[in-house]
Amino acid sequence: MSTRKKLQLGIYKVINPLVRLLIRMGLTPNMVTTIGLILNIGVAIIFISGAEEGRRGDLSYIGWAGALILFAGLFDMLDGQVARLGNMSSTFGALYDSVLDRYSELILFLGICYYLVAHHYFISSLFAFIALIGSIMVSYTRARAEGLGIECKDGLMQRPERVIVIGVSALACGIASRWMGGDYKIPWPNARFPIFETISIFTIPLTILAFLANITAIGRLRDAKKALEARAAAAAAPAAGSAAAPHDGMATPTGATTAIPAQKKSSLPGATVVVILIVSLIGLPGSAQPASATASVPAAPAIASATPNTAGVVHPRPAVINDPVDTFPVPPVNANSLFYLQRTPNTNTIICELNQKDGVLDKDEPVRVLWLRYTEQGQRQDLNWIQRHFAYGLKERDLGNGIYELRFVSYKKIPMYLMRSPVDNKRHVYATIDGRQAILKRVYIRIDPGGTFWSPNVKYLELKGTDPQTGKELIQRFNV
Repeated sequence: MSTRKKLQLGIYKVINPLVRLLIRMGLTPNMVTTIGLILNIGVAIIFISGAEEGRRGDLSYIGWAGALILFAGLFDMLDGQVARLGNMSSTFGALYDSVLDRYSELILFLGICYYLVAHHYFISSLFAFIALIGSIMVSYTRARAEGLGIECKDGLMQRPERVIVIGVSALACGIASRWMGGDYKIPWPNARFPIFETISIFTIPLTILAFLANITAIGRLRDAKKALEARAAAAAAPAAGSAAAPHDGMATPTGATTAIPAQKKSSLPGATVVVILIVSLIGLPGSAQPASATASVPAAPAIASATPNTAGVVHPRPAVINDPVDTFPVPPVNANSLFYLQRTPNTNTIICELNQKDGVLDKDEPVRVLWLRYTEQGQRQDLNWIQRHFAYGLKERDLGNGIYELRFVSYKKIPMYLMRSPVDNKRHVYATIDGRQAILKRVYIRIDPGGTFWSPNVKYLELKGTDPQTGKELIQRFNV
């Protein structure tokens, strides 16, 4: 779960008592949304009144407008919670909320631009208009992408952030003008305008918002393009290749052939793997072995004996041990198991499982990542914050049709895809291994002696999986 999502849930816990009060009063979500629109109209009226009645240095109107912006922003959060807690959610309600939010934002910027133009802050009014363009395009890009079945929620300057930036800066400007004066200026030598004046407390954040909002819109457009290309490749690209090499594709639930975009065979930068190793706070023991090139290997070698893991499950031990991972325990499999990650410093294992309840997948966090601490008591343990956000955590993207793109937060160049298999009707994670689409089973990082804590001697990263068509085991190593 993202930090933004956790913060949002924390705010919901604070406002839920107020939400329940509104429900008891008989307010519907649409009524709460309408109240938010009316309050934003009030904000515009305050700005226009300040333009018509106030003098240039009287910034009290901006302060009062900022306070009302923050109060109106509260209703943007309340309407959704009233719908959820009051069991009053509806498709029209979602549309009504989106439409009135756009009206609220347009009316808000109308008031801001009117005020700045009226008092001859022409450059600031220009950036306010650019901020308006960016704000609308952030929302439009998401709406258009979701209309095409692509989730598009990423970006820094989303509506809650925009409301907070405008509201807090306006309120701060109004308060500051009370003790530093509305006409305070720091002159710019040989220039017609000052380098700073009191209203800059409001207009500088507004200018930053103008840039960030448009960057967010462009970023969403770029991300949507990648998702659409991935979907197109998964739906159509392999149709021709499947006739020549059936194992290069996977049958979809509809009977068509699906191919996951193949990644380029390239070396894995050592710096990205370093992040994975540092945050785990482990030593660097290991045995030396030259890294091999990409290899496709048959099933496991002959079995000489069996080795129990800490969970009590017996797994075969190869007759010849070629790599420390050959002696590592294999995590027990349950109904939610997807794949696991191991490293040579010790046998502690990262496991990735479906995050579902009663068969319903969590769309915000479809894959749960956690430890299996073999070196301790074999207990399952959640990742800490650093590990989740900088090393072993996954970044998920909903591509539509039940398909999710997964990438490790520490190394985003290897795409993986969570989707349902038509063979067993279960969800698996697929990755391109040795040029073939395979069900991913294990990720392995080999570390040899000779490195340091900050720069370990990482030899290679290895992907192991199973060809869904032939059942053949596939292995690919990325040299570092």
